[in-house]
Amino acid sequence: MKKHNIATLLLAASLAASAARAGVPLNGLQGTGGIAFNPVAFTAGTYADDDQLVSTPQFGAWYTRLDGADIDWAAASAALSVAKRLELSYGYGWTDANQYGDDSISTHNLGLKLNVLPDGAFDLGWLPAVSVGGVYKHTDSATADALGLDKDGADFYAVATKLVANDVLPFLVSAGVQASDEVVNGVVGHGDYGFGWFANLDLIPVSWLALGAEYKSGIDADKVENHDYYDLHAAWFATPKLTLVGAYVDTGSKSGSRLGVGDGFVLSAQYQF
Repeated sequence: MKKHNIATLLLAASLAASAARAGVPLNGLQGTGGIAFNPVAFTAGTYADDDQLVSTPQFGAWYTRLDGADIDWAAASAALSVAKRLELSYGYGWTDANQYGDDSISTHNLGLKLNVLPDGAFDLGWLPAVSVGGVYKHTDSATADALGLDKDGADFYAVATKLVANDVLPFLVSAGVQASDEVVNGVVGHGDYGFGWFANLDLIPVSWLALGAEYKSGIDADKVENHDYYDLHAAWFATPKLTLVGAYVDTGSKSGSRLGVGDGFVLSAQYQF
C-alpha cells in the first residue's frame, strides 16, 4: 500500500478510485515528516509496491518571514523511509538575523523516526498510527556563545496520528509529547532539557485542499524559556506529487519572561517522487 495521503483516503471514502494526490506527511521545517513545526506518526516517502524496501524520497522547501523581529528564515530538506517503518531525514536551515548579532545562522538537523504502530493496526480501524523519534540539531549561531548556550542538541518525541475518512468532512488529528533543549527551534542554541506537547488538526473539505491549525508548547530550556508557537495554514495538493502551503505563524513576543520572535507568514513547496 502506498504511504498515507489525504486525497487517497478521501477518494476511497467517496468510492471514487481516481489518481492520488500529494499529502501528509510534509517535510517539516527541520526535515522530519510532519506539518511545519510538528512531526506526525506517518513516515515520509512513497512505495510503488509491497516488495519495495526503500521508499522514493520527498523534498520540502520553506520560507518564513517574521516581520515583527525582521527575520527571514529559509529551510530545505529531504526524507525517505525504510520498510515503511523507519524514517530518515536531513534538514538545512538558513536564518538572516543581522540585527541580533549574527550575519546569518546555519542549522543542520538529522532526524530518525520509528513507526511503532501503523494506522489501524490489529484490524482496529479506530487505532491511530504511533511513532517515536528524535532530531539531532547543530547551529553555528554566535548568539549561542553570548547566552552561554550549546550549539548542539537533540529533540525526542512520541506522537499519535489518525486520518479519518468519511463522506462528510475527512480530517487529520495528531498529538504528541516532546523532550527538548532547543532555544527558538534550535536556531539560537540549546540549553537544559524541558518537556512540552504539540498538536495538529487539519480538515479536508475537498480532495485538493486542507485547512488546519498547529500548536507547539514552549520548552523551558532553563536559561531561556521559549514561547508557544502556533500557525493557521492551507495546503493545496496541486498534483499527485506537488503540495503548496501558505500559513500565518505566531511565535510569541520578544518581551516578558518567554522568548518569541514575532509573527509573520510562511510559504512552502513540497515534492514527492
